[in-house]
Amino acid sequence: MKNLQEERVSTQTKLSIAAAALLSFTGILTETSLNVTFPTMTREFGLPLSTIQLLTSGYLLMVTIVMSTSSFLLKRFDTRLLFRCAIIVSIVGTVLCCLPLNYWLLLLGRLLQAAATGVSTPLMINVILALVPVSRRGTYVGVANMVTSFAPALGPTYGGLINYYFSWRIIFVFTLPLLIVAWVLGETNLRLKAQGAGKSFDGIGLVLLSFFMISFTEIFDQFGADGGWSYKVAVAICVAVVLLALFIWRCLASKSPLLNLRLFKNPIVSLRGANYAILQFINIGSSFLLPVFAENFLGIDSLAAGLMLLPGSLLGAAIAPFVGRLYDRRGPTLVLLISNISLIVGASALWAMTGKATVVILTLLYMFLRAGFNFGYGNTMSDASKFVAGPQQTDFNSLFNVLQQYAGSLGTTVLSASLSFSEARIPHNVKAASVAGASNAFALLIVLSLVALCITLVSIKVRKTPSVGMQAVEV
Repeated sequence: MKNLQEERVSTQTKLSIAAAALLSFTGILTETSLNVTFPTMTREFGLPLSTIQLLTSGYLLMVTIVMSTSSFLLKRFDTRLLFRCAIIVSIVGTVLCCLPLNYWLLLLGRLLQAAATGVSTPLMINVILALVPVSRRGTYVGVANMVTSFAPALGPTYGGLINYYFSWRIIFVFTLPLLIVAWVLGETNLRLKAQGAGKSFDGIGLVLLSFFMISFTEIFDQFGADGGWSYKVAVAICVAVVLLALFIWRCLASKSPLLNLRLFKNPIVSLRGANYAILQFINIGSSFLLPVFAENFLGIDSLAAGLMLLPGSLLGAAIAPFVGRLYDRRGPTLVLLISNISLIVGASALWAMTGKATVVILTLLYMFLRAGFNFGYGNTMSDASKFVAGPQQTDFNSLFNVLQQYAGSLGTTVLSASLSFSEARIPHNVKAASVAGASNAFALLIVLSLVALCITLVSIKVRKTPSVGMQAVEV
């Protein structure tokens, strides 16, 4: 019989997890809250949507960059010191967002908040893995995922409500008390020491990755802003290709790479990684696109636009435990096929109904899309992790976190570019431009969903190959 004392999770550990979870929750909440306020901001600041959406895509980009350093940071510094720095940076960023200043200081505040979230989310998982017994680890990881899933479910409704009755700046004001509570919990309970100096930090890799992500994102920003192809787009493509090649070379040549790209030597890991990124692109991109489209095309307010996404987000969070158990019993094939086919059907229906959309139609189709996403998202990463050797699990987590965060950033940027491109081509008819931009965006989601299905079908065959699919890769 197992020693019950060994299975017990201390109150201090629970409060430590709660502190990191609360900081992550506020970061994700503000990220998803702002999407419904973008039409208001474009009028207030007099800036195009392609610029305003940097508040989300730039935020996600910064989270991605900071998360890429998480493996090094957690090995080098005590958790309380990391958390203290993150919470201070988050509070400073939140205060900047609360002040009635210009757009660029608002963007700076958002980037500071992103840096904090990029630290807190890996820190939360690290505390669970280090302090929670293996027999109870699944429960606590599930609770952590529930917290991070509830924030995007609440975000659009919260943002729409605040923007409708008050001002979008109050979104940040109301999160300050939560940050203070998180700080107190972290200061009094976080005690996990650094795991050791570990390997040296790959600063060159970080610079290359950062500039690649920025230049690649700039391709779509310029495409939307310029209304199509231009020399700026061509330059951005060339720079991005060169930086990506240099980053890959650096990661493969370095003994201490920023991201362990050698994990992709296992075809299941690489196929699941591609599917994982596509799912997050569709998820974050659609949650950005639908409220903006509904406000511009249907003329509804931000409150209604936020409420429109709530049923789908709650449904996705509710079915997550069910689809996880289904994966445990039946394996990846069924859940991933359901996910991919659902996304194809949902995106196709959105494309077909773009010009005839109503709030009810968009709400129901988003529910369908969100359910499809949740059938595949967590299970894709869980299945890939089985093909990674134990010593590389930290590298695997960092790699997949970077994939999904940057995919979310791209989702916002690319679908925003579609709207901006149509607005540039049809400048005097907001409704017609919204329909054209959204229709193109939904068509892209159909294509990506078809690609994801093809990837899943290929992985089914590869996974059955014992010499390739059934062994964890040793790197």
